[in-house]
Amino acid sequence: MIMTKRTAKRFLREGQLDTEAFATADAKVRRIHVNHGSWSPMGANEDRDQSYVKTIKPKSEGQAALISAIDEKNLVLALGPAGTGKTYLAIAKAVEALEAGQVGRIVLSRPAVDAGESIGYLPGDMEDKLAPYLRPLYDALTDRLSMKRVKALMQEGLIEIAPVGFMRGRTLNNAFVVIDEAQNCTYTQLKMLLTRLGWNSTMVVTGDPQQSDLLPGLSGLGDVADKFEAVETIKVVRLADRDIVRHPLVAQMLGVL
Repeated sequence: MIMTKRTAKRFLREGQLDTEAFATADAKVRRIHVNHGSWSPMGANEDRDQSYVKTIKPKSEGQAALISAIDEKNLVLALGPAGTGKTYLAIAKAVEALEAGQVGRIVLSRPAVDAGESIGYLPGDMEDKLAPYLRPLYDALTDRLSMKRVKALMQEGLIEIAPVGFMRGRTLNNAFVVIDEAQNCTYTQLKMLLTRLGWNSTMVVTGDPQQSDLLPGLSGLGDVADKFEAVETIKVVRLADRDIVRHPLVAQMLGVL
């Protein structure tokens, strides 16, 4: 919408127009003002730029253990409540490995399961139908890379996002694999996914066994994690409420729900 000079003067007079937002040389660029007075996981005394932090740093002991496990093991299971950074840290480490040349591609997978609410048939082709389910993975990727870079890497085949149902029969060599929302996978599905791991590859499985959208008893994440505790070459990291880096209300809500 084009703002007239008269309207702009009225907004400025009434205090509704922030002239600093339009002081940039590029008229198409608008800065998003952040209220630094509100709670931030960076801490009250640490100013955070609006762009992401290039080198990720753990915000809790559990996150430090997860990052260390990813660096040391080829298969890691990260279990914990919402807001503990399981998916974000896994994808951040995947991007880091790809840019460092440690792997040749990133493979992200997620079950296409509704969160307790059926949305019916979705229009479009297969990619359009699966887009809402895979959106959280796109969000984490674009937070570490620009949208333009993500699209370019996907076109080159260096980043692949696929639902769980399309993973059978594959061998993922020289790849960093992230299986997100694994609590919505059955025991059979998890067994299939875990055996996709190939040479020179790292796999991180994330999920919260307490928030499964499957019928009671169908989720296999808890059983798989319990069995892998005894395997020395596999690391199971269990995050807790103290590792939540979202708003403090999230930890308080999960403590009583």
